[in-house]
Amino acid sequence: MAGWRTGLTPGVDIEFAWPWVLLALPLPWLLRLALPRAEPENMTALRVPFYRLLSAEQPETVSVPRRWPLLLAVLAWLLLVLAAARPQWLGEPVPLPMAGRDLMLAVDISGSMTEEDMVIGGRVVDRLTAVKAVAGDFIERREGDRVGLILFGQQAYVQTPLTFDRATARTLLFEAAVGLAGRETAIGDAIGLALKRLRDQPTEERVLVLLTDGTNTAGRIAPLKAAELADEAGVRIHTIGFGADARAGFSAFGLSMGRNPIDETTLSAIAEQTGGRFFRARDVRELQEIYGLLDELEPVESDQQTFRPVGELFAWPLGVALLLSALVAAGRMDLTEHARAELRRLWLIRK
Repeated sequence: MAGWRTGLTPGVDIEFAWPWVLLALPLPWLLRLALPRAEPENMTALRVPFYRLLSAEQPETVSVPRRWPLLLAVLAWLLLVLAAARPQWLGEPVPLPMAGRDLMLAVDISGSMTEEDMVIGGRVVDRLTAVKAVAGDFIERREGDRVGLILFGQQAYVQTPLTFDRATARTLLFEAAVGLAGRETAIGDAIGLALKRLRDQPTEERVLVLLTDGTNTAGRIAPLKAAELADEAGVRIHTIGFGADARAGFSAFGLSMGRNPIDETTLSAIAEQTGGRFFRARDVRELQEIYGLLDELEPVESDQQTFRPVGELFAWPLGVALLLSALVAAGRMDLTEHARAELRRLWLIRK
C-alpha cells in the first residue's frame, strides 16, 4: 500500500488501497501507439454553389478552439484512475484496550474496617481508608485489564462491573463507606458474586483479589464451598488478611476487635484451592508490598495494539472526473450548434 504524509495534520497519511491500478494511467497513449489509425470515411461533401459568394462576404473565419476538450478528457482520465486506486486517509493511531485479565476486587466494608490501626503519612487512619489508598493505586496500574469492584459486609454487591474504565472503578472505590452492606462479614457470598460476574467471560485469565479483616460471620455460601466452585470455574483467588494483630477494644459499631480475629486458615485454604496465594498485611507498607507482588503474579500484557481510522476519498476525484466529462460533452454540443448556426446564417445571407 503506497502512502504519503499530508503535512497538514500531524499523524494523518494519504494512502492507496489498490496502488497497482495506477499502472493504467498510460493505457490510452499505449493504445494509440499500438492500434492502427482509423481510415477517413468517404463522406459526401455538402456542395454549396454559392460558396465563393459567401467566402467573399465573410473574409474572416471564426476559429473555434479544439484543444481544450482533449485536455479536459486527459485530466478526467487521470482522475478516474486515481479514484479507482481508492485513495484513503489514515488518522492518528488510537490505542486499543490490550487483551489482559478479568480482575475483580472484593473489599470488606464491614464494621471492623473502622478500626484505626493504620498510619499513612504520619496520620492514623482507619483500615478502609488505607485500603482505598493502596488498592486505588493498584487499580490505576492495571492498564489492559478489565477491573471490577465488589463491596461486601453482611451482604455482597457489585459496585463496579468489569470495565476498562479504571478511573471510574477507582472513583467508586473511594466512595465506599463502612456499614453500607451491614456490620458482619460474608466472605462466601462475595466469592459467589464474583464467580457470577467472571464465569461468563470468554477469557481464561479470571482473577479475584479478596481483602478482609475478619472471619466469615454471615452469608448463605460457606467460603470453602465457594472456593470449590471457583476452582471448577477456573477463577484464581488471591486472599489478603488486613489489619493489625487483634487487641482488646471496641469499634464504632461496638464490636470487640479482640473477639474477631482474621481467619487466616480459611483464607489460606481458599487461595490454595484455587491456585492463588494468601497474604497477611499488618500495616500499609505490607499492604503496598502485597499489591506490588500481585502485579508480578498477575502481570499486565505488554503488547500494545492500535487502531487507525480510515476514510475513503475516491468520491472526490470521481466527482471531478464526471464534471469534466460533462464539460467535454457540453463543449462538443456547443461546436455542433455553432456549426449549424453558421450554416443557417450563411443561408440567410444567400437569400
